Amino acid sequence: MAEVLPKYLQLSQRVIRILGCNPGPATLQGTNTYLVGTGKRRILIDTGDPDVPEYLDLLKSSLTKHGVDIQEIIVTHWHHDHVGGVDGICRTLGTKYRTSKLMRASTPDLALKETTYNFIQDKHVFTTEGATLRVLYGPGHSEDHIALKLEEDNAVFSGDTILGGSTTIIEDLQQYMKTLNDLLDLQPKVIYPGHGPVIENPVEVIRYYIKHRNDREQQIVQFLSDSRGQGVTAMDIVKGVYKDVPENVYWMAAQNVTLHLQKLQKDKVAVSEDGETWRLVTDSANL
Repeated sequence: MAEVLPKYLQLSQRVIRILGCNPGPATLQGTNTYLVGTGKRRILIDTGDPDVPEYLDLLKSSLTKHGVDIQEIIVTHWHHDHVGGVDGICRTLGTKYRTSKLMRASTPDLALKETTYNFIQDKHVFTTEGATLRVLYGPGHSEDHIALKLEEDNAVFSGDTILGGSTTIIEDLQQYMKTLNDLLDLQPKVIYPGHGPVIENPVEVIRYYIKHRNDREQQIVQFLSDSRGQGVTAMDIVKGVYKDVPENVYWMAAQNVTLHLQKLQKDKVAVSEDGETWRLVTDSANL
């Protein structure tokens, strides 16, 4: 049974979680947004979906309860359930808050109507009373994804790189694995995820994420090796490797296998001429 998250909760001296009130299959119980700091002006991390009245009322009442205002907004990545609420917050609270994120490379960022983006770089440092947040560029879930380390508590806001109680969607597995190892190097004491409950055993969880992906990659390489140079599809691999997966989710497993194959291609382990059938590079060289 999943932990039911309260819509408002003071998690620590420096961190308040306000649920985005936008539950769904992709957002779980909703997007976690966080007020960070101890002073009269605090940093808001992520903003939920566009114009959710319940969230806007909850955010406003939380600020009033503590007698504080928002200093600025940081967005972990471009997805609508993280950046979508910016305009509504600015309108509701009557301030054009500075909104910082990493710039997308492939396409323009979602346009803001009430304010403008402050585009930042890796290692950027945000400060507010009682809190220092250091940016860690961490692509994989998305090209512009960042995590934020709360220096005072050795805590990490992981965005959608690591979720509480669920796995995440990945765009680029090679980048994602590097990001996981970068987060592991931080040895955080706690992770505040973009969705789901607080992760109290982050090092163990990150190691599990890494081991799970590495084990799956080894299975895929072994399947390619056993195929002896015959081109195989992602679905062939699913049927051969994902023994305990029901057939109605084969297509989801095939998406994961394709991510692994694309990573193996970048690592020069596997190759595909058409993007559909795959073999080991060593097998290709022997043809």
